[in-house]
Amino acid sequence: MSFPLRFLVVAFSALCALPVCAGPEKALERGTAVTDPLALRELDRGRFGLGRILAPARSADAPLDNAQLFAMPAMGAAKTAIDAEFERYVARHKQALPGETIGVGDAFAFQLFDRAQLVSADTRFVLAGIVNRMDRAYVAPANCGEIRLIYRLTRSNVPAASESPARLPMTLNVILRAKGEPAIDRDGRPITCAAVAQRWLAIENLSQTGRDLAARLQAKDGPLDLVMPENIDRIEINLQIAHAPKSKTRDFRTDYLLKVFRFNAQTRAFAEAPMENQIDRERILADAGLARELKAWLLDPVHFAELDRGTVLIPEKFLAKAAVAPTPVGFVPSNLLPEFGLSEGEGSGFVFGESDVIAALKKAAGEATSLQNIRSFGGFQRRLNDVTCAGCHQTRGIGGFHFPGVDWMAAKPSNSTVVPASPHFFGDQSRRRDILAALGEARTPDYSRGFASRPQLRGAKELAGSEYSDGWGAHCYRLMGKSASNDASFRNWACARGLACQTSGTARMGMCFVKTR
Repeated sequence: MSFPLRFLVVAFSALCALPVCAGPEKALERGTAVTDPLALRELDRGRFGLGRILAPARSADAPLDNAQLFAMPAMGAAKTAIDAEFERYVARHKQALPGETIGVGDAFAFQLFDRAQLVSADTRFVLAGIVNRMDRAYVAPANCGEIRLIYRLTRSNVPAASESPARLPMTLNVILRAKGEPAIDRDGRPITCAAVAQRWLAIENLSQTGRDLAARLQAKDGPLDLVMPENIDRIEINLQIAHAPKSKTRDFRTDYLLKVFRFNAQTRAFAEAPMENQIDRERILADAGLARELKAWLLDPVHFAELDRGTVLIPEKFLAKAAVAPTPVGFVPSNLLPEFGLSEGEGSGFVFGESDVIAALKKAAGEATSLQNIRSFGGFQRRLNDVTCAGCHQTRGIGGFHFPGVDWMAAKPSNSTVVPASPHFFGDQSRRRDILAALGEARTPDYSRGFASRPQLRGAKELAGSEYSDGWGAHCYRLMGKSASNDASFRNWACARGLACQTSGTARMGMCFVKTR
């Protein structure tokens, strides 16, 4: 089950060991994430262990195993919903691929995640990283964005000498409001967005590690001092629901289940909720009226501009409560466009046509609306894909994850060849830090972002020559001389000096590699 993830982590690590992309990872994450494995170990053993976060009164003496986790009343509905998604996935698989067996174990063509591991006393979620997402303050300005505690599912009783990996392909993210209520610190002083941002910026150049770093982060004036269980908004899961090894008839395939559970303060429980911008494709295509309403809403100039900036928030009436993201694949077939249409074998229906997008672009130009990313139908396609949960997780991820984290339970947890996060994550850090700095100075931030596969040019100086922008391994667009067919949305997706955009066949999207004669 976990082979593809291990393979991709090794491949990505090997790539970044090359001199051409020797990395800015530690510099890029400064002030915006906690990735030090030894500090995370200390935090996990203290009040940031999942048991203490979800049940603050619980003793920190023993970690919360998964049997205990899903026995908690707060998690009952979440477990029921996950079980239902497994049953739905299996039923759809049997209908779509009747010749491909599915079940737990190597004997099956499609190998399901073993749900027994999810509720086992021998597994638990381990703190794998802490990420500042105050760049999402546009969603709920009063909350100043989010802080994310990322936990990785891990076997508890794997002997050190065992070849069996301790980590399992699932993450559980606890999303907390960066500023909760009441917004006061230990001394009774008001907490502002600027004050929260300043605490994170203050750790930018810390050289401490392990226990010393954990203590500094939790100190009276540290950023984690403000991260409290009462600020929990929701949890998100990303689970490798099934893996199909390569066979004589197809390449390998891995499917990831994504779900969100929002905390209900009245019931004190997590309940499944719509996923941000994850369009419910099946429901939209089955309801012509709803499809027309979505088209009108998204192509409205105000919302079209928000989509371009990457800050659009599609109304929940159009959204799904689950998504399955397959890997590897180019796009998630959920954007209702001609190239995606319906799923394989179901026809060719779609909601957004090229003429619709061209008309919206002309209307935006007529109203002097400045667009940064969407300048063509192709740009609309890519943007509508990468604002979805599933589309984003497919783009420059590590086996379906953007933050698998460093394994501090390994024999050598500080091994520098292990990459804690994806190229998309690191490529976005300059933008996130710019926003953090603006909030810290009480300025109005620019929340806009580039495409998931290519960062904005405002981070070009820091990212120049790296795989995150225009260096070896970067995503690029192959221009055809001065041809009018060159897509205006991607004309600046060039490669650094000495590299060329290499593509497959007639494709225009490729990757930057050393020029060949």
